Amino acid sequence: MDQGITYAPRTAIKSQVLADFVAEWTEIQTPSAPEKQEYWTMHFDGSLMKARAGAGLVFISPLGVRMRYMIRLHFPASNNVAEYEALLNGLRIAIELGIRRLDVRGDSQLVVEQVMKEWSCHDPKMAAYCNEVRKLEDKFDGLELNHIARRFNEAADELAKAASGRKPVPDGVFISDQFEPSVRCQEPGKVGDAPPVLGPGADPDEARAPSDPSLEVDPSDPEVMEIDTDPAAGPDPPPDWRTPYLDYLIRETLPKDKTEARRIARRAKTFVIINQELYKRSHTGILQRCIPIEQGRALIHDIHAGACGHHAAPRTLVGNAFRQGFYWPTAVADATHVVRTCEGCQFFARQTHMPAQALQTIPITWPFAVWGLDLVGPFKKAPGGFTHLLVAIDKFSKWIEARPIAQITSEQAARFFTDIIHRFGSPTPSSRTTARNLPGRSSSGSATTTTSEWTGRPWRTPARMGRLNEPTA
Repeated sequence: MDQGITYAPRTAIKSQVLADFVAEWTEIQTPSAPEKQEYWTMHFDGSLMKARAGAGLVFISPLGVRMRYMIRLHFPASNNVAEYEALLNGLRIAIELGIRRLDVRGDSQLVVEQVMKEWSCHDPKMAAYCNEVRKLEDKFDGLELNHIARRFNEAADELAKAASGRKPVPDGVFISDQFEPSVRCQEPGKVGDAPPVLGPGADPDEARAPSDPSLEVDPSDPEVMEIDTDPAAGPDPPPDWRTPYLDYLIRETLPKDKTEARRIARRAKTFVIINQELYKRSHTGILQRCIPIEQGRALIHDIHAGACGHHAAPRTLVGNAFRQGFYWPTAVADATHVVRTCEGCQFFARQTHMPAQALQTIPITWPFAVWGLDLVGPFKKAPGGFTHLLVAIDKFSKWIEARPIAQITSEQAARFFTDIIHRFGSPTPSSRTTARNLPGRSSSGSATTTTSEWTGRPWRTPARMGRLNEPTA
């Protein structure tokens, strides 16, 4: 070339260069693996059995190790209080163990939703327990509460029932007794107990002293009260149970009590208004007319002891009333009261006719408990001179007993059958034995065919199977 430029072909890239490039840039471009957050799992449950309560806890470590705790509560507590006590004790145990991340699981939806601020606390005692739980949240780096079904919380539930029932402590379970509640809840004081409010510069002694001496009441003086009664006016009629549902379905108004309002709104889904009448849809889809409680009681009494009444049981009465298309909420209680206070039912109640002695159960094997006896032969003479064979078979177990004989005599057959009775038990009237072709005594002394009925129970099979009796001459 004129400019001094020469052409050179491109050489091959060495593989080592590529390997060095990949090794140099792999660490930079590959994202770092996220750190695995290890957390513990705690299952809690509370139980109330009669007048005793208890709590159960199950801790599961990240490696799968389980630690179980039982807490016996020795103070009056409701089921919700037992649930809160289980949660509080579980959080305190987790703090003592140094657990920083905890996944709490329980089957009490009330406790979980109140702590997670999904539901409000109307009971002062529940609010105090909820605030105590929230105070312990700062002790953890991560704390989560989840509501699970009871079938997934069986381990903690068994521990809680064992604690409330005061059952023996299983192996590997930590036990503790708690004699005082974890939270002290002060009951709201009465209005008259509140101290008087003092103004600025007022004397406390003047505030405690009565302002008018004439207003003081001497406990010894009798107090006369005047009661105005109207003989014509009767007692106030009971409130109609249909009114709240009608108000909600027609006017969309609910009671002031939030708990009662939620109950009415939830149950009103099964009610419907047809021609200004309230009906309830049953689980089978049939509409039942809602009637007042007094009319329901009269209907139950008419079905029980009316013109066509047959003094049936309470649930039968309720079923008859509901099948006729009527409904009221206290039907079962009203029917039970009618049956218990019916004079005819007290005199002519159904009597239980028990047999004088226990009935004897007949097993399904007894119809097959039959013994078969037979004489087989003649065969070729065997060593010892044996030519015939006495055979006995249990037709249920198929067990076989056999004995070779050299002479056909009735004594041989009797001895063979007697040995069977001695080995397998005495006969019972539950089965029979059929003997065929057995030798009997005749005028000529030869063998004759006889058939006899014997009774005996099934044989108990010996330990050594297939062993025949020792041959006899």
